Amino acid sequence: MLKAPSSPSSSYNAAIVDNAQTLRSRGLLLGASLRPAVANRRRNAAVFCASSSSSSPCVRASVLEKDGSVLEKSVSDRLRLGSLTEDGLSYKEKFIVRCYEVGINKTATVETIANLLQEVGCNHAQSVGFSTDGFATTPSMRKLHLIWVTARMHIEIYKYPAWSDVVEIETWCQSEGRIWTRRDWIIKDYATGEVIGRATSKWVMMNQDTRRLEKVRDDVREEYMIYFPKEPRLAFPEENNGSSKKISKLEDPAQFSRLGLVPRRADLDMNQHVNNVTYIGWVLESLPQKIIDTHELQTITLDYRRECQHDDVVDSLTSPEPFEEATVAGLNGSNGSAAAAAAAAPAKGKEDYCQFLHLLRLSADGLEINRGRTEWRKKPAR
Repeated sequence: MLKAPSSPSSSYNAAIVDNAQTLRSRGLLLGASLRPAVANRRRNAAVFCASSSSSSPCVRASVLEKDGSVLEKSVSDRLRLGSLTEDGLSYKEKFIVRCYEVGINKTATVETIANLLQEVGCNHAQSVGFSTDGFATTPSMRKLHLIWVTARMHIEIYKYPAWSDVVEIETWCQSEGRIWTRRDWIIKDYATGEVIGRATSKWVMMNQDTRRLEKVRDDVREEYMIYFPKEPRLAFPEENNGSSKKISKLEDPAQFSRLGLVPRRADLDMNQHVNNVTYIGWVLESLPQKIIDTHELQTITLDYRRECQHDDVVDSLTSPEPFEEATVAGLNGSNGSAAAAAAAAPAKGKEDYCQFLHLLRLSADGLEINRGRTEWRKKPAR
């Protein structure tokens, strides 16, 4: 029988040790030693595992709180290779690149990277107690029928991981004005610690019933700001970085197009609209094949302007965009945003890079769904 202390005193520690010894003797204690949970509010908690029978495997873990209460910990929480950082203000998780996440270049695809960013962001939200219904909402948000929607996503990839490589992704959030909330990511090669990618995004609140954007109320803001860094922390701290660069609208006639794209059932997320990552694939569908054959994607920026439903038909349009001299200089620089590209290949001129503007629109009425920009570098020799 597990013993729960009657008061948060030294007897609590004694009870922890006794319970640990009891469970260890039964082979039910998780891990070789007791470790406090990462979240600040659980710093004096111990994690135990209980099984329905001595012959069955452990299927559920429990967190014994200082007040004697027991909180259950799911199997996924125990197996997931992620946790809040020591200060509780960011979240890190490790992922193994699977064979089905690798594309024609024998490395992870940009869609794989984007899916991992989405996964670690959702797991971060769960780890601080936000809802698990797909909206990562706080109690006040649910009461007001508010949900998060993506307004912009910017991803830079300096070196693509290969099959069986392990990547570690760190993510955190912070406010940006009265309307925006920002989520950033740092992607590292876990074996070397090398930064192989970075990303940032902007999110806004939308009323789930009216589908209209709303300003963030103070009471709502207070619920999630306690998990934000106290000082601004940016994945792209460099001055004049491309993460906030305006995307010009691509005007007709586009040089390349792929018309009549239809969402598959598998493209819909748990919120019943087309997943953000699907738009990346649609954008790339209209690129000329010769670019896919000779270049690899270095940067993608997408502005989300309209929801796409399961019965919509979409056109993907693409045209080249001339490079600015400053952009080419940045690609050959060492300021971090393109350092890995420079490390992977010698410094190159603008002929080794190309840039495109993209537009996704509804086929029926031409309404804009998404506009984007991609930057491409020559594929490294393999």
